[in-house]
Formats: sequence, C-alpha cells, structure tokens
Amino acid sequence: MYQMVTVQDEISVPPTKFDKDLKTSVCESIAEKMEGKIDNEIGIILSVMDIDNIGEGRILPGDPSVHYPVKFSLLTWMPKNHEIIEGEIVDIAEFGAFVRVGGFDGLVHISQVMDDFVSYDEKNAQLIGKQSKRILKEGDKVRARIISISFKESNKIGLTMRQPLLGAMRWAVAEAKEAKEAAKEVKKEEKKGKK
Repeated sequence: MYQMVTVQDEISVPPTKFDKDLKTSVCESIAEKMEGKIDNEIGIILSVMDIDNIGEGRILPGDPSVHYPVKFSLLTWMPKNHEIIEGEIVDIAEFGAFVRVGGFDGLVHISQVMDDFVSYDEKNAQLIGKQSKRILKEGDKVRARIISISFKESNKIGLTMRQPLLGAMRWAVAEAKEAKEAAKEVKKEEKKGKK
C-alpha cells in the first residue's frame, strides 16, 4: 500500500551542498540518506515529498557538515498480507514469474500462477497452462494477491494469481467477454422457454 509518512530526523548537510538554498540541500541530503531503503515499520522509501520544518543547524566537532532537525514527508510503499496489487511481469523463470510492484519484485511461484498444470517454455520464456492454454510472459500486466512478506533476513514478497479475477489482465478481459456471451445465451434460452 502506498502511503505518505511524516518523519522527524536529524539530517546532515555536507559542505558540498552549501552553495544551494537550504531547503534544496536538505531535501537532497534526505533523498541520499533514505530513498530506496527499507524500513520495517514504514516500508520502502520511494521519494521525499515535502519538507515541513527545518530547525536550527548545529556543527559538531570534527564534522564539517551542518546537522538540522527536520520534519518531512515521504512517499512509501508497505506491502500488506492479502492486499491485491497490480504490476508487470519483469522476468519468467522455470520456478515462476517475477512481478514488479511498488519498489519491489514479488514472486508468483509456478504453482500459484493459475488453476491448471503450468509448464515452462524456456525457448519463449513463458509459462503455459496445459488445459486453459493461457500464456504468461514478460511485459504482461497482472493482478495478484500478496500471500507472504519477509523483510527480516531477505526482502521477499510471495504472490498468488490462483483466485478469481487475478492473473494477466487480458485473461480477465477474456473471462468477462465469455461471461457476457454466456449470459446472452441464457436469456435466449429463457425467451424460447416462454414461447
């Protein structure tokens, strides 16, 4: 889930940034310190959005930087269990597909791709359903559910697409079209029955 988080921290501004205005140099220092980092409480820090307040700076002995107490807003992405996400397939492997979501790549294990026997086509780098003939390949837009999150030892997100309305977006479009056709057929049969 994307969220805006307000943080208070001491930010060190090095002398190389003294030629810029204070807000710019503080914002750049925050970005260098925090963007792309993972915090177990707020998630992946994507961007510095705004600086609310910069306190009085102080210089510490032996350190040429100026240290400012700063209150600022960050855009973060924190995955939540059972959350539905949308992303893009960035890699297909023998064991599953990697989906880019937020600032991360999550894994859809081959057993979680669809309710069908799935095989890996190494030549074309795609996963294929045996009966459904559905294909999943790099670049596909997908919808998936988060089923596991691990930020402790290694940063991993497990995903599933084996539930209704999940999977490649083109699959959902095809399913909706089939459902519409089936509904038309039912109406035709009902009209025939009334005559």
